[in-house]
Amino acid sequence: MPHVITQSCCSDASCVYACPVNCIHPTPDEPDFHTAEMLYIDPQECVDCGACVTACPVDAIRFDGSLAPNETLFAELNADFYRDGRDRPLLAPPVPALRVRRGQDLRVAIVGSGPAAMYAADEILTIPGARVRIYERLQTPFGLARFGVAPDHQRTRGVLRQFDRILADPRVELVLGTEVGVTITHDDLLASHHGVIYAVGASADRALDIPGADLAGVTSATQFAAWYNGHPDFADRRFDLSGSRAIVIGNGNVALDVARILTMNPDLLADTDIAPYALDALRDSRIEEVTVVGRRGLEQAAFTVPELIGLCATPGVDVVVADEQLGILPADDARAVALRGASRRDGNRRVVLDFLLSPTALSGTEPVRTMEFVRNELIPAADGSMRVKATGESHTKEAGLMLTSIGYRGRPVPGLPFDEATATVPNDAGRVIGARRAYVTGWIKRGARGFIGTNKYCAQETVRSLIDDYNSTG
Repeated sequence: MPHVITQSCCSDASCVYACPVNCIHPTPDEPDFHTAEMLYIDPQECVDCGACVTACPVDAIRFDGSLAPNETLFAELNADFYRDGRDRPLLAPPVPALRVRRGQDLRVAIVGSGPAAMYAADEILTIPGARVRIYERLQTPFGLARFGVAPDHQRTRGVLRQFDRILADPRVELVLGTEVGVTITHDDLLASHHGVIYAVGASADRALDIPGADLAGVTSATQFAAWYNGHPDFADRRFDLSGSRAIVIGNGNVALDVARILTMNPDLLADTDIAPYALDALRDSRIEEVTVVGRRGLEQAAFTVPELIGLCATPGVDVVVADEQLGILPADDARAVALRGASRRDGNRRVVLDFLLSPTALSGTEPVRTMEFVRNELIPAADGSMRVKATGESHTKEAGLMLTSIGYRGRPVPGLPFDEATATVPNDAGRVIGARRAYVTGWIKRGARGFIGTNKYCAQETVRSLIDDYNSTG
């Protein structure tokens, strides 16, 4: 009986190297690793040894025969990935061990404590004698792994156990409540460390640039998620949940997360890590419908298939898509299968996925706002992609709560160069261009894309650059 990788896959590929027959792909050395939504087990090659189950930090791997009803579609997803065959070696190529050629113990400072930072620390600790000091602005570590993952995604939050084990290493020191650039400078860090790795993420939201976007009652989905996850910067926020409808602009995974949290039965969140004040507010919420709006079509939606499957499996929530949009997908497409299998019961709350709409203006006074949209159409481009073109047809929607979820953006880091166009620190394989002994990893290095585990291989590249520099210059 083969194993199956399910929704909580974090793509850190620990399972890849545990597998004795190389049946888990894509591997980090394969070109599609950085674009794949998750990893997949080949059901024909799996020898059912269970090594991957032990290696997985987020409990994403299940026996085929023990899948819950809402997980059976993942067996098809895993098998479909290998339908056309895949050339591969007997074993996945191992990652070469780091070597330090100089006698002095390596000391590295890491700014930030999210996934990118923790994976960088873990890589450095593979070097005997190396020491790491992690600086975190907040009084609680782990960044988006703690404050960005939805509270009902308990298995995904299991990665925090792995990060706890990294912090438990006696060669790691965690310094909380310290903001680099405010309470301590880059030069201060260089005075006592051989290098400084910035893993500060992309903490700003991309702004919705339309008239009325700054009105009260409009905020970002990331701030709303931080609020219900207990982020100290947002614990005092208040959100108006008295209306019957909310609108989310953008349809990535965060958009689907907040839509699910707003519509699911609060009793299902009672035993999670949700902030108590948020749970109380959700119990009093009158929201019955959340409309998630995307500027492109269903085929181009930003959410991943695993996230959609999870939303469609939420008890007491109907997921609704217009027939003309759903009809675009092949009948055996995993998204179509998930949407057609979503519940339909009287009394359920609803998540409506709407497409081909771009917001143009926001007006009105609380408690109900009106958002104006223009209808789009998709036009084939020369490169084979589909481009959005406004048709001129307008629509309006009313809601009491409006959340934007159109992406993250990095902020400038004091003392480092910054590229406003990409919202990243200019770098070469993690080496900051124009700053001595400074390195970057994670979203501030590559932009806001990828999953929790993607940061592992981003960090490996950065740490390898740091070690190469240390070995050549000391």
